Amino acid sequence: MKRIAEKQIIAWKDSSRRKPLIIRGARQVGKTWLVDNVLAKHFEHYVKIDLEKRRDLHPLFAENLDPEAILRHLELTAGRITPGCTLIFFDEIQACPRAIMALRYFFEEMPELHVVAAGSLLEFAFGEISVPVGRVQYLHMHPMTFYEYLLALGKETMAEYTLQSPKTVAESIQQAILAELRQYFFVGGMPECVKTFRDSGSMLAVFQVQSEILDSYRDDFAKYLPRIDTLCLDAVFLNTAKSVGEQLKYTRLNAGHSGQINRKAFDLLVKAKLLHRIPSCDPSGLPLGATANLKKFKASLLDIGLMQRLCQVPVEQELHQENLLAMYRGKLAEQFVAQELLAWHSSELFYWARDARSSNAEVDFLVVRQGKIYPVEVKSGAGGSMKSLHLMLDNYPNCPQGLVLYSGCRRELPEQKLLFLPLYCAAVVGDMRWAAA
Repeated sequence: MKRIAEKQIIAWKDSSRRKPLIIRGARQVGKTWLVDNVLAKHFEHYVKIDLEKRRDLHPLFAENLDPEAILRHLELTAGRITPGCTLIFFDEIQACPRAIMALRYFFEEMPELHVVAAGSLLEFAFGEISVPVGRVQYLHMHPMTFYEYLLALGKETMAEYTLQSPKTVAESIQQAILAELRQYFFVGGMPECVKTFRDSGSMLAVFQVQSEILDSYRDDFAKYLPRIDTLCLDAVFLNTAKSVGEQLKYTRLNAGHSGQINRKAFDLLVKAKLLHRIPSCDPSGLPLGATANLKKFKASLLDIGLMQRLCQVPVEQELHQENLLAMYRGKLAEQFVAQELLAWHSSELFYWARDARSSNAEVDFLVVRQGKIYPVEVKSGAGGSMKSLHLMLDNYPNCPQGLVLYSGCRRELPEQKLLFLPLYCAAVVGDMRWAAA
């Protein structure tokens, strides 16, 4: 396995402005693996403390958060801890919220010591404490991108092509990459699923792992605070998965509960990193978030593989679809694009929906490149209606060009200000390095 976060975590290790690092992300996206298999190899001594297992250590953080006092106790079982030579890793730190608070004092009193923390459901733990704002750094982990998936399968050359301008890549190679993307739609990017597929080649084995991961997420529902009926959480989770790409209404997410209760359930699932809210906004200027309309929104799931398993997508039937955008009514393609944009470009996503009565004009995503806003549509082909995209380009002259991600090769229609790109280019649409190539 190779993760794009490896460069970030090594840069943190070497930075003169280093602060304690908190790795955030949903359960089973590879947070612990990154520390164990990448970062720890750069130190003479590695001290790993799982605070979910080692509840006997919680009293160390109960009153006195003095780093030296904490380290003296840890050294009794872990051995000598030497700044510059030792890496300390507090795993599952959400189990002991005061340990999160202690990170502030490690920064203020022992800045030369390398301290990393990770955990699932961290946002819930943050609600119980005074978060050490400005005293810690964050690294956000996502499921494996399509690029990382290709690397894991030993297809390094193909992986590198996905990050190049398609203008410089032969059409036969673009089509080969799109064919490989079809498998990724069903395997997804959860590391254990990718490893299972690499080792066994069995899609059925992957589906079993996906079901186990989804079961573990459902088991976590009981830990959410404030508590909500787990049946409600499960219904909202499932119905959001089935509605990817659609504007959502809380009342339609679960008929058995009120819109207000459904909203609480949705917000908790967002907090747990299982869902991502995508609000509409006005693309007349930056930042996009300044005009976000939280009442008009779509959503994406954590992972495309988990999405298709949750929705029970008929795999045999869908794998025979010639057009990737036709698979599961285009919802898998839109989920893929959202997932790639979040991993490569931004922690926030937005789309455009026209604010006019009886108008259903909307553009799937908005990306920012060198201070300019580009609308991004996920379409089934180079033909068909582009009314919404043309309408936005006409109404917002600050948007220089429309980008269309589809299941074909690169095409440009300069007279219409449109650039068609193969779907896998979701990884690079926010990157100007290849835009002019």
